[in-house]
Amino acid sequence: MPIDPVCKMEVEKEDAAAETLYRGNKYYFCSEDCKDSFEKEPDKYSEKKKKAG
Repeated sequence: MPIDPVCKMEVEKEDAAAETLYRGNKYYFCSEDCKDSFEKEPDKYSEKKKKAG
């Protein structure tokens, strides 16, 4: 099950409130607000950008 990259909530693809395509990866969101946050700073939330830790 996909995870909303902003709030980390599990999202059913069929029930996602929003989705977007970024650098060839599709992201699913629980709300339009999470999608908006992602689109403002996609590198902060995308799978390609991981924090060292």
